[in-house]
Amino acid sequence: MTAERGAPVRLSGEYQGRPGAVLARLQELYPALIDLSLGRLEALLAKLGNPERHLPPVIHVAGTNGKGSTCANLRAIAEAGGLRVHVMSSPHLVSVTERFRLAGRLVDEDVLVAALEKVEQVNAGAPITVFEVLTAAGFLLFSQVPADLVVLEVGLGGRLDATNVVPKPAACVITPVSLDHEAFLGSTVAAIAGEKAGIIKEGVPVVSAVQSPEALDVIRRRAEELNAPLRVVGEDVFFTERADGLEYRDADGVLSLPLPALKGRHQAGNAVLAVAALRVSGLTLPASAYQGISETFWPARLQKLDGTLAQMLPAGWELYLDGGHNPDAGQVLGTVLDGWKDRSVHVIAGVKQTKDASGFLKPIVERAASVQAVAEPGQHLAMPVEEIIAASGGRAIAGPTVREALERLVTEGGAPARVLICGSLYLAGVVLAEDGWVAR
Repeated sequence: MTAERGAPVRLSGEYQGRPGAVLARLQELYPALIDLSLGRLEALLAKLGNPERHLPPVIHVAGTNGKGSTCANLRAIAEAGGLRVHVMSSPHLVSVTERFRLAGRLVDEDVLVAALEKVEQVNAGAPITVFEVLTAAGFLLFSQVPADLVVLEVGLGGRLDATNVVPKPAACVITPVSLDHEAFLGSTVAAIAGEKAGIIKEGVPVVSAVQSPEALDVIRRRAEELNAPLRVVGEDVFFTERADGLEYRDADGVLSLPLPALKGRHQAGNAVLAVAALRVSGLTLPASAYQGISETFWPARLQKLDGTLAQMLPAGWELYLDGGHNPDAGQVLGTVLDGWKDRSVHVIAGVKQTKDASGFLKPIVERAASVQAVAEPGQHLAMPVEEIIAASGGRAIAGPTVREALERLVTEGGAPARVLICGSLYLAGVVLAEDGWVAR
């Protein structure tokens, strides 16, 4: 499945520093933003000694929404249980080093550069995409550094995603499936679910979030074909929300869990999915490890900002950032706004060109006191402000940048309010950089 051949990867901003210099050279070998296939990477990994076959137990996570949050919960729980955890995630927000954690720590830039240069040397000028290079470098690092678990996030889809070369994970996870990336994955929820279910392996336990009937049918059929035990939240895994936490129940018993640290009611489902995946993975964890969901952090998921941008606002105001960008994410944010009725909410939205801006914005603009459309100069494939305004039904006005939008709110004044910046992970990266956030 090939797409956007010849479209340049955004190396300025998206890939910076010394790792970016290596990636810039490699990007010239095969200048495709997205080309879903496994052959190129399999050939490269064979030359590297197949590091993907020499990893700690892997939990592989696919889905449309909630992948990053679920992976963050997996890491938090496992580390609370004393495990050393590798993580590969995407996209990064500010620095490419965010994509890799080695035994719990962000990869050092020098270590990443050395891995990328090794991949470059072994690849020897063969066609390869930047994402495939990053995936190969991650597997190489994970095979060299001792750990107890690898949390592996799918980049796009699942069946033909570069991460799907791992032969036999300890468990597979499928977060909620909905329409997104239709140009690459298919135009129906069932088709997209088929791509996500492509990570399921023979006999490997699978945990699925609550799904639409058409998505669940596809996932269930695939699991049955491969004799993969399937647990579905709402059918085999249950949870009840209380004021002070969650009561969790599955075939292995009951757990009393704390409230998730990640904000928004939808995050309970992501936390439960992580708990369920670890319970079927075969890894040994003390019951106390599951308290780790109270310590989970994942940037740009209803993240409250407190840096340079937040300090522009009057005392008592709050600034939040969320990277959700498709219609289902818009519905989730709409529910969040329903819970913020104690004060006005002002929205600043910037969207990627290829996204369904109208579907994303509809549930948000209905609930917001004001909406400003933005397109940051450094924002990858930013949708023009005029198109965002049109997608909002004319409700939005031009920011046209985040700083200018915040300045307008300060000038207009009023009672303490909340400001939500949303619409794109690429916008989130720009905002985090401007706010002074640094990954740790």
